[in-house]
Amino acid sequence: MLDDLRALIEFAQAGSIAGASDRLYRTPSAITRQLQRLEAALGAELLDRSVKPPRLNSLGSRVLEQARDLLQRTEALKCLASRDAEPHGLLRIGLAHPLAEGTLIEPIQAVTGKYPQVRLLLLSDRTNELFNRLLAGELDVAAVPLPEGRTAPPPLLTNIIATDRVEIVQGAAGNVRGDWKSLGRVPWVLNPPGCFLRANLVEQMGRAGFSPMIAAEIHNMHLQLAFVQSGYGVGLLPAHFIAGNTSLDTVEVLRPPSFDLHMSVAIVRVGQLGALERAVELLEHGIRHLFEAADTRKPVTRSRKSAPASRRKARPHR
Repeated sequence: MLDDLRALIEFAQAGSIAGASDRLYRTPSAITRQLQRLEAALGAELLDRSVKPPRLNSLGSRVLEQARDLLQRTEALKCLASRDAEPHGLLRIGLAHPLAEGTLIEPIQAVTGKYPQVRLLLLSDRTNELFNRLLAGELDVAAVPLPEGRTAPPPLLTNIIATDRVEIVQGAAGNVRGDWKSLGRVPWVLNPPGCFLRANLVEQMGRAGFSPMIAAEIHNMHLQLAFVQSGYGVGLLPAHFIAGNTSLDTVEVLRPPSFDLHMSVAIVRVGQLGALERAVELLEHGIRHLFEAADTRKPVTRSRKSAPASRRKARPHR
């Protein structure tokens, strides 16, 4: 029917069947058949054939108005689904709590800076909740941390874009030693249960015969950092977050024997996003660049052994 509606529009523009045939590069008889087929589909005559040449009747004029609107919407749909189209529309981004921090402003602003027709909606939540929102069609993409070597559950698609080191930290004025026995005697500030980083820490401490004493369970990393800086307890924070918040002089990194914890940073989605695809690629590039510039695969500070005996504040790794 769309093709027949297009014939109706060209007939109205040209004022005759012959003119429409020239515009559509078809024979006059083909245009006539299209108009007759459209009338049969709608169950009504659209042309006044009592005059020569035929012209649209009153109903035909109203159908013409709707036909133009319908074809415009159809073209908009094609543009929305086309990867080659200029990115436009609403891009709904989910950010897992460990990634919802200030340094992401730069890659997010880069998207709207290059593609001004893109509008962003940002939501921070737990990783599993973001997965549920993706599957429910409430989000387009989500930036999440994952255990190394793992991907999001199908049918979600996972693109690993970076790796980040995870550090045990205490306030700069703290006196906790960097061994499991000492860490088993002090309060901890951690994510609530369900966090794979917390689970990994508990497992590693358990193999050494100890378990963390949980003093506070907080999802917000900025608040966790503030608690650690104040001396409320030791914490577990991504190295990129520590470096990006200029907190190297306010916390000390503790590295128990054999402790080496990393997380993957991934962009997760359900499928292709058509015209928004290039905007997502730019977001991925920006986030990847942040982690590559920080190079958090290496320790962000010196180990405790190399720090001065008095006032062991963390210093940038050389």
